[in-house]
Amino acid sequence: MEKSLSIIIPVYNEEKALPLVLPELLSFVKAHGYQLILVNDGSTDSTLDTLNSYVSGHTECRIIHHKVNRGYGGAIKSGIWAARTDFLVTIDADGQHVLEDINRLFDQLKLKDADMVIGSRRGNKDASVIRGVGKKIIRWLAKRMMPMPIYDLNSGLKLYNTKLAQKYITLCPNSMAFSDIIGLVFISQRHLVLEHPISIKARVEGESTIGVKTAFDTVLEILNMVILFNPMRIFLPLSLVFVVTGLIWAIQFLVVGKGLSNGAAFLISVGVIFFTIGLISEQLSQLRKSGIINKEKNY
Repeated sequence: MEKSLSIIIPVYNEEKALPLVLPELLSFVKAHGYQLILVNDGSTDSTLDTLNSYVSGHTECRIIHHKVNRGYGGAIKSGIWAARTDFLVTIDADGQHVLEDINRLFDQLKLKDADMVIGSRRGNKDASVIRGVGKKIIRWLAKRMMPMPIYDLNSGLKLYNTKLAQKYITLCPNSMAFSDIIGLVFISQRHLVLEHPISIKARVEGESTIGVKTAFDTVLEILNMVILFNPMRIFLPLSLVFVVTGLIWAIQFLVVGKGLSNGAAFLISVGVIFFTIGLISEQLSQLRKSGIINKEKNY
C-alpha cells in the first residue's frame, strides 16, 4: 500500500447533486494526490452515467458499480476492499462535507498516531428534529453499553487505518448503521479513536433517506455488537434485576413463614437463566475475539 489516502463515497440516486459536487472533489483529489473511489450502489436514475462522464480520464479515480442496491454500509465495504492506500476516509455524496476537513482529520491522525479520527458535528444544527432525537438515543445507548469517548459516533466523515478497516468490516452491517458500528468496533478493540470538529453545509440537492427506521436498525445493531464483544454488559444487569426483585418478593413471604412464593421462584429462576446465557455468550465471544486476533496476525 502507498502511504496516502483513499476517499470513499457511496452514491445512490444522486444525479442532481453530483454535477455540483464532483468538479470540486476531483480538483481536491488531484491537488493532494489522493485516490477517489466512488461506489454507485445500484442507483435507479442516471447516477452511473453522470459518474462516468465526470470521472472519465481521471486516473486517480475509480468507479465501482453495484447492479443492485446493497445499502450504505455495503457500498462502503466495497470501497474499503478496493482501497490500496494506508489510510481511507468516508464522506457522503450530498455535498454536506467541507473537503478541507479531510486534511484536518488526516493531520490529526498522523500527529496523534491514531487509528481512527471521526469528524464531529457537535455544535452544528441537525437537519431535522427526528434526526436529532435519533442521534441522541443512539448516543445514549452506546454510552451505556461501553466506555464511549466519542460524541458524534454516527458521523459520515471518518478517517481510519485501511488494514484495520478491512479486518473489521465483516462484523459491520450493510445498512446505515455501518457508521456507528465500525466506530464501536474500533473502540471495543482498544484502538485509538479520536474526534476532531468539522463543518457541515446544507445538502446541495435531493433528500436524505435517513429516518426513524434507520435509528431503530442502528439500536439493534449496537445491541448485536455488544452481545458479540461484551455480552455480560447486557445479561448481567438483567440477571441482577430479576434475582434481586425475586429476593425482595420472597422476603415478605419468608418472614411470615409462608415459604417461597411461586412468583419469587420464577423471578429468581429467570435471573439465573439470564446469567447462564451470559456466561455461554461470553465464551462464544472469546472464541470470536480469538479469531479476530489470529486474523490480525496475518496482516
